Amino acid sequence: MFRSSNVAARVFERQILTPRPGASVNVVRQFYENMCPSYTIYDIDCPDHSFRKFTDDGQYLVSFSRNHQDLIIYRPTWLSFSCKEEDCDSHDLPPKAKKFDSFFTQICCVPLASTNEFICKDFFLYLENLQFGLFATSTAQSHDTPATEGAIHGVPSIEKITFYLVRLEDGMVLDEKAFCNDFVNLPHSMGAFLYEDLLCIVSLRYQIIHILQIRDSGNLVEVRNIGAFCREDDQLFLHSHAQVTQGSSFLSGMKQRLLSFIFRKTWNEEADQTLRVQHLKKKFYFHFQDYVDLIIWKVQFLDRHHLLIKFGSVDGGVSRSTDQHLAFFVVYNMETTEIVSFYQNSSEEMYSLFEQFCDHFHANSRSSFHANFISSHSNNIHALDQLCSIKTKASNASQFVKKMMTSLPYTCQSQSPSPYFDLSLFRYDEKLISATDRHRHASEHPIKFISRRQPNVLKFKIKPGPEAGGWDARPKRISSFLFHPFLPLALSVQQTLMQPTVVNIHFRR
Repeated sequence: MFRSSNVAARVFERQILTPRPGASVNVVRQFYENMCPSYTIYDIDCPDHSFRKFTDDGQYLVSFSRNHQDLIIYRPTWLSFSCKEEDCDSHDLPPKAKKFDSFFTQICCVPLASTNEFICKDFFLYLENLQFGLFATSTAQSHDTPATEGAIHGVPSIEKITFYLVRLEDGMVLDEKAFCNDFVNLPHSMGAFLYEDLLCIVSLRYQIIHILQIRDSGNLVEVRNIGAFCREDDQLFLHSHAQVTQGSSFLSGMKQRLLSFIFRKTWNEEADQTLRVQHLKKKFYFHFQDYVDLIIWKVQFLDRHHLLIKFGSVDGGVSRSTDQHLAFFVVYNMETTEIVSFYQNSSEEMYSLFEQFCDHFHANSRSSFHANFISSHSNNIHALDQLCSIKTKASNASQFVKKMMTSLPYTCQSQSPSPYFDLSLFRYDEKLISATDRHRHASEHPIKFISRRQPNVLKFKIKPGPEAGGWDARPKRISSFLFHPFLPLALSVQQTLMQPTVVNIHFRR
């Protein structure tokens, strides 16, 4: 829509021109080309905390104490200071303005963990419409715990995992739910998924999907458990009809439905009655024990009724890298307790759905306005071009599909909605920085954000770490970036082994 890069001209054009229907927000976001971070305060004087992220509505900055015992919540405020000179822009900021307190106001400090527990610093989910935050604490992990009835052999145990629902406005703990002698994948919130007011938590050790509802009153209410039983009265029915104690001789309800679906799917693949038995032997019975041994790895909501469940081996369920492990995807209807579809992680059909309908897998809550504009290859031509380029360069199509499928199910709230990651507006090196919430190896050079409309125009750059000083490649340097969802404000945090953490604030002056 805009023909000029001048902000005054753009404001005038916005008054006299009408954007295409449904494109008004995207047009407004083009103003961020003129509203970029332009100033950096290096190694700012700030508390020694572990900064987690901005909430998606931009109201809060979440951090944890270094001993992982306390939750500290800040509210972002914009820098303000007085200047008596005529040309204030040419002068450096006063010393008082170069402090963390000039940008953020502490709301509260909440002690969450006890002496033998620690806050998981990578776990945080935000309920935007109620401004509730979900946090997790846990005791140390144990690999020597003997398997109890119903527990999966080979999955470690944690003595206690506690999820806390906190009102961020004042730091009040509203409710909590504990899991004892269990294992939930807490790093990067991988073991939980939030969709509107529904929360699912995956017990890897006992293979149970816990579905909870977060009430407006601040209560965590258990809706259903999916695993050993799929319907609410399954356990009562089995107990009332059992003549003898069965122990663990039954397959779980979820596993029984999975095997039944695979059997029917294999049966229908061969129409010839004489060849059907051989087809079943080859495709189903030969792999029967492999199917029986599958465990639930990860789960996400697709909507309020359907779950996307990833199955795989025990080794892959507790491994950090699942690229080389065989995996399967299941779409499960919670209301009917039926499996809707089943795919292997090398399925071309599954990849096609992922490529065309990527945003549907994100399952963003309707109340999260800013999250609706995160770039993906389903809504952004530049992201699609990147994906097609990677696909073209891949030497093995099956391995490429498997690699792409490792991102499913998606990790909840793992991407920043900042407009500076909008691939329609800016171009940047995604090996160094991206919307995905992950630590990255620090770069020696500043990270450049180039205008997408004007390919050779540098809009701004961000440099983590100290402003000056030699670059020593020997220490391992890790950087993370926290972008505000709509303000031209970002934090870069660089951590170096055995050295103090360096926090820089990048903002528009």
